Amino acid sequence: MDSRITGLKVAAVIFGLMALGQAGRLATQPDIQVGGAAMPLWPSAVALVVLLALSFWLWRLAKPR
Repeated sequence: MDSRITGLKVAAVIFGLMALGQAGRLATQPDIQVGGAAMPLWPSAVALVVLLALSFWLWRLAKPR
């Protein structure tokens, strides 16, 4: 297997795991304080969409043609 394909698949899996973490934050809705202020949930929703898009994109790039 080509090392570039392996690298793309590893990156896709890492982005997918990060997306799962953001989905978990959205599902559990924990109270997170940053510098004494509450962190809203909308950045996690944006991160979830971006991370999923990156994961799918990299996985598709890793497919042999």
